[in-house]
Amino acid sequence: MADGGGGRAAELKDQGNEHFKSGNYLKAAALYTQAIKLDSDNPTLYSNRAAAFLQLVKLNKALADAETTIKLKPEWEKGYFRKGCVLEAMEQYEEAISAFQIALQHNPQNTEVARKIKRLTQLAREQKRAVDVENLRSNIDIRKNLQSLKKELATKYGDAEMGQNIFSFVISVIETAIKAWHDTGKVDAKVNFLLDDQKTDTEKYAPVVNIEKAFESPHTHGSCFAYLRQYSEESFSKAACMVAPKSIISYPQVWKGQGSRKWKLDQSDGFFVQFESPILRKIWFVASTAEKGRALCRSPEPLDITIHEILPRIFKENETSA
Repeated sequence: MADGGGGRAAELKDQGNEHFKSGNYLKAAALYTQAIKLDSDNPTLYSNRAAAFLQLVKLNKALADAETTIKLKPEWEKGYFRKGCVLEAMEQYEEAISAFQIALQHNPQNTEVARKIKRLTQLAREQKRAVDVENLRSNIDIRKNLQSLKKELATKYGDAEMGQNIFSFVISVIETAIKAWHDTGKVDAKVNFLLDDQKTDTEKYAPVVNIEKAFESPHTHGSCFAYLRQYSEESFSKAACMVAPKSIISYPQVWKGQGSRKWKLDQSDGFFVQFESPILRKIWFVASTAEKGRALCRSPEPLDITIHEILPRIFKENETSA
C-alpha cells in the first residue's frame, strides 16, 4: 500500500458504500476497485465489491472476491457469508449451505445466516428431487421393461427377425407416446399400423389412424372397430398398436365395475397401449403423476386383456390367440 493510500482507499470505500445504498451498484463496484488498487490487502474492500458484483449478477467475479476475502481474513464470517450468497444465486445450494455453516461457526448469533441455512436446506432438497424427476423422465427403459414381450414374440412367430421388427414397432409407439406426454401432458388417441413393405399401398394407407371420437359411445366405438378391422385387412398390416388417453374414454371404461378385481390404478391419470398381431394381443397402462410440476410417466403396467380390453380384436378372431 502506497503512503497515504489507506486514507484515500477509505474515502473511496465510503463513496462506494453511498452508491451501493442508493442502488448504483456499477459505480459502487468501480469505486471499490479504485480503493483496492490503493489497498490491495484489505478484505473489506473485496467483500464490498463482491456484494456489488452480486447485485450486478456478475457472479463469477463476485465469487472470486468472496474467495479473496476469505483468503485475506479466514476468521471473518463476512467472506463466507458473501460466498454463500453468490453460490445461492448460482443455485448451488449444497455448496452455499457449507459456506453459511462456516460463517455461523464464526458467529453463532447471526440469525440471518441461520435462516438462510434453513431455507436453502429445503431448496436443496427440492432441487435434488427435481433432478431425480428429470432423470426418471429421461431413463424410462421401455425395451428393458418389455423384454418378456420380445421373447414371447420370438417364440410365437418362430422367426427372430419378424419378432424383432414387431417388438421394435411396439417400443417405438410407446416411447413416442411417453415423449409426447412428457412434453405436452397429453397423447392423441390413435392406432399405429405396422404395414407390409411389399404389399401395402402406401399412397392409400397411412401407418397411423386417429381415433379421437372412438370412445364417445358404444355406437362410435363399434363403428371405429369395424373400420379398423377393414383397414388392417386392406392395408396388409402385420400388427397394430393403439394409444388412448384414459381421460377421453367415455366407453368402454374398463377400469370400473370389476368388484373384487378392482383395478389398482383406478384413480390414476395416464394412457392405454393395446398391441395386437394375428397371433398375440397385449395391453398396458402407462400411469402418470405430477412431480415438481412436471408430468412423469411410470413404466408400462401389464393388464389382463380379457378384463381391460379397449378395442375388440382388429385382426380376425379365428387368426388370433389371446
